[in-house]
Amino acid sequence: MADARNRLRRRSLLAGAAGVGAAAALPVTAAQAATPAPSPATPSPAASARRHPSNWPDPAPYGVADTRLDLWPREDNSFLLPLELRPRDQERGQVWIRDTYVNCFVVDGRPVYVATGTSRVPGLEAAGPWNDGIFVWTAPSLEGPWRLADTTGIRPDAEKGKVWSPEFVGENRPGRTVVAPWQEYWHDDRFGKRGNAWAPEVHHFKGKWYILACTGDHSRKVGSFMLVSEGGVEGPYRLVEGNLEKPFGESFIGGPAFIEPGAYFHIDGGLYTEGDDAWLVLHNDLYAKFRDDMEDIVTTTDLPKFQQTPYSPEPYLEGAYVFKYKGKYYLLHAAWDRTSVDAYGSTRNAYDPPGPGRVQYQYDVIVAVSDSFEGPYSERWTAGVGAGHNNFFEDHKGGLWATFFRNPAQGYWKDPERVADAAVPGVVRLEWTGRKDARLYVERRDAGR
Repeated sequence: MADARNRLRRRSLLAGAAGVGAAAALPVTAAQAATPAPSPATPSPAASARRHPSNWPDPAPYGVADTRLDLWPREDNSFLLPLELRPRDQERGQVWIRDTYVNCFVVDGRPVYVATGTSRVPGLEAAGPWNDGIFVWTAPSLEGPWRLADTTGIRPDAEKGKVWSPEFVGENRPGRTVVAPWQEYWHDDRFGKRGNAWAPEVHHFKGKWYILACTGDHSRKVGSFMLVSEGGVEGPYRLVEGNLEKPFGESFIGGPAFIEPGAYFHIDGGLYTEGDDAWLVLHNDLYAKFRDDMEDIVTTTDLPKFQQTPYSPEPYLEGAYVFKYKGKYYLLHAAWDRTSVDAYGSTRNAYDPPGPGRVQYQYDVIVAVSDSFEGPYSERWTAGVGAGHNNFFEDHKGGLWATFFRNPAQGYWKDPERVADAAVPGVVRLEWTGRKDARLYVERRDAGR
């Protein structure tokens, strides 16, 4: 474990150069084949080999996972963002983060890159049963420098970069709620201190900054909420009107057994905008239109569903995200690739629900494409191995990227030899297969060019 942690620390010191941090934890065959990554501003040899790479034939039957090493984030197509370290990150030498989110917005004629994700507090191995809220980093380019959002003018005595936390409940004022009662910390005999925030996204829309996030499983109510800044990307943020009493949508029975009935809502909320319109995207089927004032969704009941092509049987999916490119809509989900042994004694990798003999292997990003936001969406394909619960984005020069974080909860990245290299702020280059098939994949080394 110490050796793995030292490897990550050494790579993080070099993270200003592209290509840092992916191949060392790949299988030997992939690490041996990897070459130094091009800088984000320079087209890679693979990308320039032909105008558009080819689609790969999908594994059959539908629902089988594509595990080829070309779909992994590798040293030749990815790197770790050199995010400014917080005091809690100094020992590790790298920011611990889950659900890594990165995006690029043009504000006042200049690109502004933002990064955020799920955080944990010192002394805990995970982001629960409590964490201390949401941190944001910004940069003028993907390469950096990445700095914590300057919140010192808002909270001089608080940790820099922390834009929202249950700790900020004391900032509530009549007509301005920062932390709702259902988001506050609480305690019980089983878990002690409870309450956390997961999977934040930062968006710039119609001149304002918004953060979509989710209260985690240990919260009084579990579900998606939105914050709006009354200043810049650093805040100060307040809660929108639609979340004063509860998360978005309706409650239902779900989540771990310790969540009380009526306390579970739809998680992993995200924001999709187009023109002057905005939609809330909820896992794993639902969406809702926002009101023009962005203070709530139009309706909280009977939310519409994306028209998808589900697997049979359909597993639990997470991290729904919609990305538009070249007139096509891409619906992303995170799905566990589970291994099992088939009737012939061979290993089967598939997006199966949990079951006897099925072992979690990789947390993949699966994608479907449509001509419209609502769908119908095509059959899904594996777009990135181990890159689940992420987002796609376009940089200010037109380059396509996906985030990844290497899930340390289960599977490949939980292995003691690898877990020190998990939970990282990674980005991997994407490739587009052209208008005919319109697929997006992690940039592959051999795509049938």
